[in-house]
Amino acid sequence: MKKLNDTQLNELQKDLDTIRNDVLADLGERDARHIRNMVRLHRKLELGGRVLMPFGFIPPVFLAATASLGIAKILENMEIGHNVMHGQYDWMNDPSLNSQTYEWDTVCSSASWRRTHNFEHHTFTNVIGKDRDYGYAVLRLSNDEPWKPRHLLQPLTYAALSTLFQWGVGLHELETEKLASGELSLRDKLPFLKEAAKKGGRQAFKDYVFFPLLTLPVAPVVLAGNAGANLMRNLWASNVIFCGHFTEDAETFTEEECEGESKGHWYLRQLTGSSNFTGGKWLHVLSGHLSYQIEHHVFPDLPAHRYPEISEKVQEVCRKHGIRYNTGSFSKQYGTVVKRILRYSLPEPGFSGQG
Repeated sequence: MKKLNDTQLNELQKDLDTIRNDVLADLGERDARHIRNMVRLHRKLELGGRVLMPFGFIPPVFLAATASLGIAKILENMEIGHNVMHGQYDWMNDPSLNSQTYEWDTVCSSASWRRTHNFEHHTFTNVIGKDRDYGYAVLRLSNDEPWKPRHLLQPLTYAALSTLFQWGVGLHELETEKLASGELSLRDKLPFLKEAAKKGGRQAFKDYVFFPLLTLPVAPVVLAGNAGANLMRNLWASNVIFCGHFTEDAETFTEEECEGESKGHWYLRQLTGSSNFTGGKWLHVLSGHLSYQIEHHVFPDLPAHRYPEISEKVQEVCRKHGIRYNTGSFSKQYGTVVKRILRYSLPEPGFSGQG
């Protein structure tokens, strides 16, 4: 991480606080209209997918229904649910868009997400040993974690995590690495397991039992379409998130580096530990504007659709302070993610296996 002295960190804080305060002062109808339009679009896409799905025995209809439902799930998770739960629209005082009561259409409960993502991940971004989102406790992504033979299977682990991403996120708070080490017991996790079973069971019942039974003569078609829509959402969401955090140039940090850090230092860590990718308007919308992961980590509670315009100002601040702004095309950033996963699946040069 680029070293800045206290004076420079204070200046960085002032520059970014100014951007934040300008947006807060400008919040209004434009932002309310955006999120309400997204909610309406999501409902139309979901309704279209659900209505078409029973006719999915016709191949083109099956593809259209699955795509419509899959995009609806992506939109609800990324641009609506994730951003609403960050408090980006709490100022509207709309009960349906309140960060503390919103429940999204995925296996992970909103309460668990707020604990593991909003607090742990955004507070301790890429801090090894503190941010369990970094590698999701199954991927080795730096030499900070000792290599073990199981890491040779990391490419397969990555594929499985992406395919079943909503379940991986839903069970993330189980802290399997601490269970394996004996630091925690299953008894310690019983309250979470009950919460996870309730939410996960409800999601599985809805997509794999309730809707197929409604259309019993074509239940296998509906079941397959729902599974396809969930797969679309899982693969897209995982790739967007990985491209925002696990690119080759996304930095990691030690706990010692972050002890007693100032707000300016926290800002610096968000800037250097996150990655953006470029694209058109709908690529950004369907990513929940997490294509602007840098801006999201600096300003997690500002409406995400503002990130494209904020980005120009953030880049100016980065240039002023000599901070690298990590961005590139989606394919370029994704390529570096895969490269990093493959590289750290292997031991370091000279590894002997001796402790």
